[in-house]
Amino acid sequence: MNNSMINFCKAAFNLNAAQGQLVNTAFYGAYVLSIPLALLMNKLGYKKTLVLGIAIIGIGFILNYFAIGAFAGTASIYYVFLACMFVVAIGIVFLQLVTNPYVKALGVQETAASRMTLNQTLNSLATTLAPMFVSILIVSNNGAAPTASAIKTPFLGLGLFTLVLCFILMLLKLPSIKEEEQASNGEVKQYHKSIFKYPHIFLGALAIFFYMGVEIGIPSFLPQRMTGLGLTSAGLMPGFVTAFFTFLGMNMTEATSILVLYWFGMLLGRAFGSYILGKFDSKKVLLSCLTIGAICVFLSLIIDGPMTVWLLILTGLFHSIMWPCIFNLGLENLGPHTKAASGIINTGVIGAAILMPLMGLIEGSVGLKAAFCCLFVYYIYIMWFTVKGSQIRINK
Repeated sequence: MNNSMINFCKAAFNLNAAQGQLVNTAFYGAYVLSIPLALLMNKLGYKKTLVLGIAIIGIGFILNYFAIGAFAGTASIYYVFLACMFVVAIGIVFLQLVTNPYVKALGVQETAASRMTLNQTLNSLATTLAPMFVSILIVSNNGAAPTASAIKTPFLGLGLFTLVLCFILMLLKLPSIKEEEQASNGEVKQYHKSIFKYPHIFLGALAIFFYMGVEIGIPSFLPQRMTGLGLTSAGLMPGFVTAFFTFLGMNMTEATSILVLYWFGMLLGRAFGSYILGKFDSKKVLLSCLTIGAICVFLSLIIDGPMTVWLLILTGLFHSIMWPCIFNLGLENLGPHTKAASGIINTGVIGAAILMPLMGLIEGSVGLKAAFCCLFVYYIYIMWFTVKGSQIRINK
């Protein structure tokens, strides 16, 4: 929901561009805890970690309900809101750590790819629906001016729903996976004792860091680009699509409403990504997507009109397969170091927490187009990692 909340928060809390991006900082900043939380997961096991993560998410949303009421009208209300979102984010980090390896372990290796693809596709479905949720229940607010109180009831509902889900999971008898059952693959292969002998792990974490700038940067700044061009979601979408979203209760005069199409592109890309990656070399596919994404951003900067928005929305389709490709390159040939490497690479997600405020500062001081130019730096590094960085090893 974060990207769809930025413009709302700027109006409701009276923020500048950099302050508005602190929503991303509070959320993705929690990923700096990936490694210690991964160590805790090793002690708790998959199911307990899953339940704990969902419980923390529910508590964070409910805390927001009471905090917004308690600090209403004070200068600190926005930072209290961010603190509560940080609590939610800690729960999300737990889920990020546990779901991918758990889904992979819940069946035979031959079908692991299909389970992972389903997992990512459903994740993209959620990111497609989230902007609709924000627009209908928070941003629209029955036509009233944006206020912090508009967050309270929807977040309370999310918190209660999450706690109910937590209770259901506690009752379910989920399979217990033992690490030693997964560790052996029958191959005899020598590995370095030190994880620092594999620089591509840390270079991969940096690639994820910059990837987050790409994935989150587009939807975070697209609404401002639309507003600057005097465009609305209703003016860009076909009439029947606008009518459908309006029927659902979305405010189609808001620029953030069109973000649902960006995430829908991610959904389509991931739905078909497993087939494409099965037919073609993943590095070539990744480089092609990076190149086309960069071209779309470049064209959006030299074109001022509706096509600008559609070019930026189109990038979602090409961003869709980048995460699994980058992650897999960072985990290649690690054997017993794979789990530790996953925690390290996962910390790269804090890129969204650092790069979004930086781009916000550039937007405020230089201009919005200058902020978009940061994306080219991100694309170039990921290209380098794909071609060269992922191959770097220390032999002795």
